Amino acid sequence: MIDTHCHIFDKAFDADRSDAVARAQAAGVTMMLMPNVDSGTYNDMMRAASAFPQLCLPMAGVHPTSITPENMERELSFVRSALENTPPKTFVAVGEIGVDCYWSRGCVRQQQHAFERQLRMAEQHGLPVVIHARDSFNEILEVLRSAKPNVKGVFHAFSGDAERYRDVKKLGDYKLGVGGMVTFKNAALPDVVRQAPLSDLLLETDAPYLTPAPFRGKRNESAHLALIAQKIADIKGLTLKEVADATTANAIQLFGVSPPCSAVKPPRTSVQC
Repeated sequence: MIDTHCHIFDKAFDADRSDAVARAQAAGVTMMLMPNVDSGTYNDMMRAASAFPQLCLPMAGVHPTSITPENMERELSFVRSALENTPPKTFVAVGEIGVDCYWSRGCVRQQQHAFERQLRMAEQHGLPVVIHARDSFNEILEVLRSAKPNVKGVFHAFSGDAERYRDVKKLGDYKLGVGGMVTFKNAALPDVVRQAPLSDLLLETDAPYLTPAPFRGKRNESAHLALIAQKIADIKGLTLKEVADATTANAIQLFGVSPPCSAVKPPRTSVQC
């Protein structure tokens, strides 16, 4: 399995990062894709990429909640510089980018502007995008419909209903990132997963956030990815292997990654954490 969204470089893992990576590998995770947050997290992310080559792969981007009127140009210049001044194929995507209206609506226009400019960077460099859309589907769709970027991507931590899923599919080649929320009671996501073809789904944890049941309230980590995959399998009446194989193929196709064959292990649903 490939965890397509994991912040293993986060300070929450400073005390046991190597152990968390080892647990993920033991649970069948062959790659952990790391979305950047902003210029302040970039060095931590790149150190993790260096410490775990071929396993922890970085992205370039600035998270919408890091955008302010004062720092927007500086942060976007940092992203552009990272994309232009690192060897080709260093980054697997531009992300995570988008709009967040959950915490505040005070900088929505700046977030939309930063989102569109990073879409153009992804287009220029031939990279997919990882989209953050928290309480902001209308604002995200407004940008995508007007900009019409020639990019592929994924809606990270998809939390919309079936109608929102149909809106996403009308926009182009976008997949849905399915994480711990699929295990939450009263979530709309299981119904979307039931309707969506496997070819539209990616596995993700968003570790250390969005911990799936039955570990809610504790730090999330990539070792929990098998729980998410098993939930999808249960919803769709498939085996865990069918879900793991299909979502891994989807990640390889979208991000252009190649999991090391020596790292492949059969996924387990009983994860010791």
